[in-house]
Amino acid sequence: MKHHQVTIKDIAQQLSISPSTVSRALKDHPDININTRKAVKELAKKLNYKPNKVALSLLNNSSKIIGVIIPEIIHHFFSSVISGIEKKANDAGYNIMICQSNESYEKEINTVQALLSSHIDGLIISISKQTEKFEHLKDIQEMGIPLVFFDRICNEIKADNVTIDDFDGAYKITEHLINCGRKNIIHLSGPQNLLIGTKRKEGYISALKKNNIPINNNNIIFCDTHDMALEIVPKLLQKNKNIDGIFAVNDETAIGAMKAIKKYGLKIPEDIAVGGFTNSKISQMSDPDLTTIDQRGYEIGETATELLINRINNPDEENNISKVLKTELIIRNSTTLKLK
Repeated sequence: MKHHQVTIKDIAQQLSISPSTVSRALKDHPDININTRKAVKELAKKLNYKPNKVALSLLNNSSKIIGVIIPEIIHHFFSSVISGIEKKANDAGYNIMICQSNESYEKEINTVQALLSSHIDGLIISISKQTEKFEHLKDIQEMGIPLVFFDRICNEIKADNVTIDDFDGAYKITEHLINCGRKNIIHLSGPQNLLIGTKRKEGYISALKKNNIPINNNNIIFCDTHDMALEIVPKLLQKNKNIDGIFAVNDETAIGAMKAIKKYGLKIPEDIAVGGFTNSKISQMSDPDLTTIDQRGYEIGETATELLINRINNPDEENNISKVLKTELIIRNSTTLKLK
């Protein structure tokens, strides 16, 4: 009968700590206190722990597969990013393996494990709305697998990343609404645990301040989906008869707001001007068509892949690279009457 080979999980279980803590302790990671490191090493020696050479060899061999984790595959922005990733990856001789977290932290963890089982050479990820802990992503880095964030990034992890200038985009569209004569502008905001949510809110606030419009915190409401807008916007219209503009954190929310406004019996943009953020296909199919910010998804995908492949080819480079792409204001009829 074969003896069970001791694993990191065995050590973790006996010491009542996580496997990732054991892994870092064995590598003398400075984040792990000295007593824990000592306890881990002593138990590893006692149990005759040996690193899994097969697993290590698999990690050291190139699979030519890049893992991609996105929150939602049906979202136009993320599908555009995938197109950019696939083009650059294929040109460089890589295939991509796409997974979605469905905005779930738990599913994101499981998806990371599934991709690791496929021996990916690197990972490109936009974290879920629920993700506020990052041990599963830190583990990837400690295994020597390059990691690139896009759109939704994590400041707790030093890694290459690519974003757009969310602050500037939000500033542009809010100022456009102001230039259209709007003074009581609602911001339907995103989750504030994500930088895109905070930056877009900050851009909105900055544009109001620049134009000497008082900041009303009651005009900033968490609402970042089409269905939430259908529910929330009618209540806002009942409470505040002076609303004359809405800046939504994304196009889907903006379209939901437009539906609610029209159902309430108001006209767009005569009564209320509406702006979104993404420049998705639905922004051109709505009635009226939607003023929005071009989020440049395809270019983000290309740039993220370039960063990852460079990191795969140059693993010893120490400096992390952050790319910030500029946005473009796309003016349509939801803010401007009879635009040709």
